[in-house]
Amino acid sequence: MHWMLYLSTSCFPAIQPLCLFKEEKENCFIVAILSIIQRREKCRALDERFPILKGHFGIVVPLDFIGSLSNRWSYGFAFGAVSSSVLLLFSEGYMPFGVPQWAQAIVYLVGALEVGVAYYPFFACLSTPHRMWGGVLGLLYTVTWVIVTAVDIATCPGGMVLGPWQKLIFQWPSVLCLLFLLGRYVYIILKSVRVHLKLLAEEEEQHLMQSHQARYVQSLLRRPSERSAEKSWFQRKIYDWDPYFKFPNRMIGTSIICLIGLYTVTLADYSLSDYTFDQIDALKDSVAELAASCNQTNNLFFVLATQIEKFSYVARKSWLATTICASFTSVSYTVHVLVCYRKHLRRLWAGQKGFLPEKFHNPSSAVSVAAIARYSGWQIAFTLWGYFIVHFVQFLFAILFVYGVVIPIQEGRFLEWLTNFGFIFLTIAIVIGLVILQIVMVQVFFLQAKIDPEDKEKPLALNNRKAFHNFNYFFFFYNVIMGLSNCVIRLLMSCVVGTWLVPRIDRTIMQRGYESMDPGYSTWIGMIFADHYHSNPVLVCFCHVLLIRTVEKQRQNNSAYSQFQNTTSESGTGGRVKGRWLLFYTLLRNPQIILLRKNRSMSLQENHKAITSARMMASQAERSTDPVTQMNQESDHGTEPHTFE
Repeated sequence: MHWMLYLSTSCFPAIQPLCLFKEEKENCFIVAILSIIQRREKCRALDERFPILKGHFGIVVPLDFIGSLSNRWSYGFAFGAVSSSVLLLFSEGYMPFGVPQWAQAIVYLVGALEVGVAYYPFFACLSTPHRMWGGVLGLLYTVTWVIVTAVDIATCPGGMVLGPWQKLIFQWPSVLCLLFLLGRYVYIILKSVRVHLKLLAEEEEQHLMQSHQARYVQSLLRRPSERSAEKSWFQRKIYDWDPYFKFPNRMIGTSIICLIGLYTVTLADYSLSDYTFDQIDALKDSVAELAASCNQTNNLFFVLATQIEKFSYVARKSWLATTICASFTSVSYTVHVLVCYRKHLRRLWAGQKGFLPEKFHNPSSAVSVAAIARYSGWQIAFTLWGYFIVHFVQFLFAILFVYGVVIPIQEGRFLEWLTNFGFIFLTIAIVIGLVILQIVMVQVFFLQAKIDPEDKEKPLALNNRKAFHNFNYFFFFYNVIMGLSNCVIRLLMSCVVGTWLVPRIDRTIMQRGYESMDPGYSTWIGMIFADHYHSNPVLVCFCHVLLIRTVEKQRQNNSAYSQFQNTTSESGTGGRVKGRWLLFYTLLRNPQIILLRKNRSMSLQENHKAITSARMMASQAERSTDPVTQMNQESDHGTEPHTFE
């Protein structure tokens, strides 16, 4: 995969890793700012020691891989901007220095972390709730990347594979994604300014349940219509849009990187094939010169030069045709995986698990959650490597077809080809015909009649048993011979179908019972189960209703303490004061629970005094209807009320 390095960094092989390394300081600065303005949900003991923190320095989340369905295309284009660096990780030349063979995995891990750190601000600025800060920092960072990329393309446009415009041809999808992000951050800034100036209403906080999930639950509660809506040809044959389903950020970003990666490897594949075939033509010219230097009319070099020229022409045309077919196949697989993802999730929502192997009906929780982290990277790798494998297999079939069918017809050997093909076709037809003959004879002579005339097939019940035993005896010997040929056909079909399904991570290439040996399929099953448990509309709707009712109950329970709700600050000193007042008021109204509280570092005498005071307060509470009024009267007479911490 050295061509990946030449495609991206042909002038200076280490320029992109160095650029990523130099951006780390700016990345840390941006992430530090976003962390400072990010509020933590829970205050820690450290906040009481250092009040300046006040819940700041929260954890910055680049994007939600499970439940987030907002800004999906923005995240998708952010993944597109990352694609060039992700493809660079496939090249061995990415390593800036030589390392032992056993340490290459560690170097690849470090490189992947470096790429993640370099592009972290793109995602963090999109996901931060502080839209103004995220827009400004994201805009500055994106402008920096656009300038660096433009300078790199302008100063070193050419390359060894695609010619003088290699950098532009290779990187224009990433540049387009960067420009989209640039416009997105400008839009975020303008919208934040309008909200600040009260020209636009503030965005509502994102709820647990999305609108399309609510519509899905409503559709389940409605009575199904007796007449189904008519679908167009595009909806029936190509794609049917589902208003109750949205693809998560993970699936859209993975698909965009797959498409950009397929564009890159297709260009590199075709360009390198031209270089290879040019070398074959040069070899043909050398052999032809050797043939011309010999005095003999029919020499070996002349025949060899003719065969090399024929092979070069056939291979060049076949490679071009199979490049188009393999590219179309890989692109269709990328789109089809999305369709299968939606179809499988809808079946799981309906409680249907019959389409899965039985051993995968209840996958491990840890395996399912880990599958979410693995899926995107594995899907990209399976798609790119699957393109090369499918392309090579298609190329072999194309060569066999041309040499076995096209060339004999072009050279006037049509009758010879037709004779050979006729014998092969006749043999296959006889074998298939005898198999069909056995089925027809069984259907006519050895099955009992239909129980009901309206039945589609006869029942599985034998008739004419003695004749069937003779039929089975004589066909036994023939089926042994036919089984040998069918065994070879089975092996060939398994190899072809398995090779064709390498990019399809949603399908296993292993036989039934051995699906667990396919790590890609296991990852797919774990991923869809994790998404099923975290995004099932019925479960999400149920949790949403529980949260709403819990909040309502809390508001009703807090209505008794409404006179203490005038504190504006909920954190720091104000929150502690409010909590102690609420505690004091609760103990006054319920003095019997004072004895149940945990007393810290209290001596025996203090404990006895507290018990006596609690009993006095309990007796006073029984005689008084308003302990707060009595407390105020005691304070007017100069007596301090008892407090308990």
